[in-house]
Amino acid sequence: MSEVSPLTPRSQIPKTNSHLRLLVLSNGHGEDAIAIRILQELQQQLHPPEIFALPLVGEGYAYQKLNIPLIGSVRTMPSGGFIYMDGWQFLRDLGGGLIQLTFNQIQTIRSWVNSQQKFGKNHAILAVGDLFPLLFAWMSGANYAFVGTAKSEYHVRDEKGLLKRSNPLAHLGHFSGSVYHPWERWLMNHRRCKAVFPRDSLTTKILQKWPIPVFDVGNPMMDGLEPTFPTARFYSSNSEKRELGRPLIITLLPGSRPPEAYANWQKILLAVSAFIDSQEQGMQQTHNWGKLVFLGAIAPSLHFASMYQILQSHGWYPHPDSPVEIPDAGALTFKQKNAYFILTQKAYNDCLHMADTAIAMAGTATEQFVGLGKPAITMPGKGPQFNPKFAQTQSRLLGPSVILVEEPHEVVQAVRSLFANPDKLHVIAENGLRRMGKAGAAKRIAECLMERF
Repeated sequence: MSEVSPLTPRSQIPKTNSHLRLLVLSNGHGEDAIAIRILQELQQQLHPPEIFALPLVGEGYAYQKLNIPLIGSVRTMPSGGFIYMDGWQFLRDLGGGLIQLTFNQIQTIRSWVNSQQKFGKNHAILAVGDLFPLLFAWMSGANYAFVGTAKSEYHVRDEKGLLKRSNPLAHLGHFSGSVYHPWERWLMNHRRCKAVFPRDSLTTKILQKWPIPVFDVGNPMMDGLEPTFPTARFYSSNSEKRELGRPLIITLLPGSRPPEAYANWQKILLAVSAFIDSQEQGMQQTHNWGKLVFLGAIAPSLHFASMYQILQSHGWYPHPDSPVEIPDAGALTFKQKNAYFILTQKAYNDCLHMADTAIAMAGTATEQFVGLGKPAITMPGKGPQFNPKFAQTQSRLLGPSVILVEEPHEVVQAVRSLFANPDKLHVIAENGLRRMGKAGAAKRIAECLMERF
């Protein structure tokens, strides 16, 4: 923006509408969800901005639900946005028109910015995701802010130092002293970049070595996860007896993207069957659990009847009574031997909070579960998202809170080891809270954006 001299005649000063117009760029389903949390908080501000969105990946259903207008055309690529996990997915996207789509998106962003400048509108861009929305924001010529969701220092190090890696080339991702490469830091350090919000405190601390406008406000992934019941636990004279008699609750998180989630569901149910078999071999007596209760947290994007049918094919039959209360009138209860299974599509938060552990093959859901201070057992699938590479990357990101196994039958022993070691559970609880941060980040980001813009 050009500076105005005190001697400039008032008639020659460009008129600017102080009401902010904000364009949001995001590149994936999870990134859309994070952006939405921030936008909902922006809408609660005293003078909320007028918001527009351009999802760089997918069709932006999350924005449409919030009645946020989309600029330009949107399109779903074959990879679903996971090209960095598989080179073949990138080739498929090229064949699906990725280059033309990218060119059109850049032109759309520039046209939007030009139209705001033409009419003297106060405008800015919020980039949510990785390098691509950040790069597009810089190319626009407008002021911008960046919410970095993809990269974390925990991918390569923890508070003690660099992680040991079997592949010596793996540390090239940290060659310049940060997981964010010099060209990414240049974009974050540009004069038009007004704020950067990394996903955790460790990443923020590293970025503070450079003159980057970085803010440690937490991770919006942990917002909006409040359960319907109070989470405080009060100990009474019979609390030990009650603890010995309560069920072991395991939440199942197969992911949200069809058709991958259906294959994940099949694999998770094999692990569940291994639990049922082990129950008769003394696991229940060893750990003093009254019952086994499995909570199937099914994303709204999945076909409920299909998940129900797959579940029945594994020997579960409908049961009229539920051992735990789930705030979903449409939830279904099943039983097999001494174990119960509750299938729900509307009680996600409660499924996270009620569980002692989770069997997870998901991205965001696993991180949210770990962020509540709980341990998750994960298994690699066939992708495109939750493949072996993604599972390994997520395991490094979340540290001791994730126990990665290769096969379903290994899950039982992993859970046994967890609950035989209370000290490890304590470490896991502290680790999850430290790596994912406290709730309320979206509101803190929104307030900072209004101040910076």
